[in-house]
Amino acid sequence: MSIEIKNKKAAFSYFLTDSYTAGIQLQGTEIKSIRGGKASIMEAYCRFDGDELFIFNMHIDAYGNAGYVTHETRRIRKLLMKRTELNKLQRKLRDVGVTVVPTRLYIAASGYAKLDISVAKGKKLVDKRHTIKDRDQARDLDRRG
Repeated sequence: MSIEIKNKKAAFSYFLTDSYTAGIQLQGTEIKSIRGGKASIMEAYCRFDGDELFIFNMHIDAYGNAGYVTHETRRIRKLLMKRTELNKLQRKLRDVGVTVVPTRLYIAASGYAKLDISVAKGKKLVDKRHTIKDRDQARDLDRRG
C-alpha cells in the first residue's frame, strides 16, 4: 500500500513550472502518521530562511499510539535538497509573484517521506475560469466517447 497525499488546489491556483523532489526532516511520530495517511499539504507553502528551504503550515496529525511524547501538528519542517537545486530555486524566486508550493507527499521505495515541490506563479480569475472550462469539456468528451 503506497501513501500518496496530493495538493489538488496547487494546479488550479497556480501555473506550475519546474518540479523538484525533496526529503523532509521529521520527528519520530511524524513518519508514522504520514504512513497512516494522516497528513495534509493543502495550505502548505515553502520559503527560504537564510540558505535553507522550509515548509510552513503542513499538517501532520498526532500519532495515536505515541503516549505522552508527541509532535506539534503544524511545526516548521526543513526540506532536504542538494545545494545546487537550492541555489536554482533561490534564483527563480527573485522574480515577482513566484513562489514554491508542495504538490505531492509520498513514501519512497527507500521508506523515506518525500515531497514534490514546484515553482509556481499565481493564476488570475480569468485563468481559473479557463481551467474549469477545459476540465468540463474533457469530462464531456469522455462521457460521449
